Amino acid sequence: MEAVGADGQAGRRLPWPWFLVVVVVYLGILQGVGRLTGVDTSGSGGDFPTAEAVVRNALIPIGLSIVFGAAVVTWLGWWGVVSTYRVPVRRWVRWVPISMLLASLLGLDYGRLADQGAALVVCLLLLGVFVGVGEELMFRGIGVHVFKRAGFGEAEVALWSSAVFGLAHISNAVGHGAQAVVQAVVVSTSGYFFYLCLRVGGVILLPMLVHGLWDTSLISSLVGIEPVFHPGLVLIILLQAALIVVLIVRRRSIEPAPAPDTRRPFDPAPRP
Repeated sequence: MEAVGADGQAGRRLPWPWFLVVVVVYLGILQGVGRLTGVDTSGSGGDFPTAEAVVRNALIPIGLSIVFGAAVVTWLGWWGVVSTYRVPVRRWVRWVPISMLLASLLGLDYGRLADQGAALVVCLLLLGVFVGVGEELMFRGIGVHVFKRAGFGEAEVALWSSAVFGLAHISNAVGHGAQAVVQAVVVSTSGYFFYLCLRVGGVILLPMLVHGLWDTSLISSLVGIEPVFHPGLVLIILLQAALIVVLIVRRRSIEPAPAPDTRRPFDPAPRP
């Protein structure tokens, strides 16, 4: 059984300002370890020219960040908490994870991957798994529950957990310059979609799956020595734009409709 804190909730309490500190440490691990173990890929046209580059530039730092996230969850006593999120949504929201999974599968650069060695392809697939597990554990696992326990409503939980997720990607400016700011804005919207995946599935495994496959599709055309533009990226970009429009228009119809009051006008109110 999980321990129950003074506020009646399972595990320790983590105030949201301290969650921001946790995120800073998490980013420090990603960037710091990456700089220590990484290899220079500036001489190639892509970010992932070899299996060694994927391992040293991505798998090692992301793997250690997963260990850190798991240690935080263990210290908080939140494993039972972060694994599930039973807050229903209306049925139409189910199309968010479905469409993202379909677009990811269709957008994968299968031809590019077929031209690479088996080791590089395996490392790329592992990278997708690591990103999905690590980022979802930190932001939809810990982050969502931090804001929820702080008393925020669902709209605020979605907003702030997604905003922190996007801002965290500004740390990529260490290697990619000002374009990381634009990436942070785009990633914030993706974070909102992953939050909805959590709501739809009720378990964190669904956003981990969607996130991992989504990122794998995005980077599948960047492997190898001389990557070229892949038309499948257009599908992913168009879907993201379409989802943004749909969610702006239908943002007020995400929550389930309230149950109708079946009492007759002169029925007495139920006793407490």
